[in-house]
Amino acid sequence: MMRIDAHHHVWDPSARPHTWLDPDEMAPVRRAFTLDQLAGPAAAAGVTRTVLVQVLPDLAETREFLALAAASDLVAGVVGWVDLTAPDVADTLAALPAGLVGVRHGVQDEPDPAWLARPDVRRGLAAVASAGLAYDLLTLPHQLPAAIETAAALPELTFVLDHLSKPPIASGELEPWRGRIRRLAALPNVHCKLSGMVTEADWGSWRVADLRPYAEVVLEAFGPERVMFGSDWPVCLLAAEYEQVAGAADELCSRLSDDERAMVFAGTARRAYRLEG
Repeated sequence: MMRIDAHHHVWDPSARPHTWLDPDEMAPVRRAFTLDQLAGPAAAAGVTRTVLVQVLPDLAETREFLALAAASDLVAGVVGWVDLTAPDVADTLAALPAGLVGVRHGVQDEPDPAWLARPDVRRGLAAVASAGLAYDLLTLPHQLPAAIETAAALPELTFVLDHLSKPPIASGELEPWRGRIRRLAALPNVHCKLSGMVTEADWGSWRVADLRPYAEVVLEAFGPERVMFGSDWPVCLLAAEYEQVAGAADELCSRLSDDERAMVFAGTARRAYRLEG
């Protein structure tokens, strides 16, 4: 079975500031991570293609990621960053090199829970749709109502929800996250990444059983045809090695049919991001 890791990063804190890595708990990953470092663990997990996702709100980083992808047999596409609120966002997207398959903005860091509903943001998202790209939703549970409203308002745009919108796995709470996920999943243009769960659980003691209730909500609500596997490497290293994350995903999907597993581990990502090869 072909396997795609639909969500990972690379970074080098010595090349440009990564202030999000400053807190003490981020110390284990406050160093450079490269594609070469990913290649071994990915191959051991059967992953043959990946999607490289932006880290910083920095167009220069996006251009660097596109250059990395162009030189790599591993990276099938890049989810980059552009300023969605800029009047010339369509021109910016058109000027970027080949390899861009989506756009993401760190909505989770926006103090306005309705940031996605702003008219200037909506104009930018419409430009993303016109460019034939997907949009990754990086939200927290309290921002899901605006995500639901926005995805409904832009049915022509493919949305991909990152990390299940970061539910409170460590505490075991399901509501109101579950109800909001079901409302979002009712929109056919929204997909979801089975990613980022280990870092929302207790980093030192998580078990697959802790993740299962949240994975089951997503798999039931979206269906395997709109769910895709992502490692969130190297962020995942705070709680688990790459092979542990891949193994957990295998276990969480063990009750699916072979065809359904093929969608979660490759088919959904290929379709949502229009990946070639």
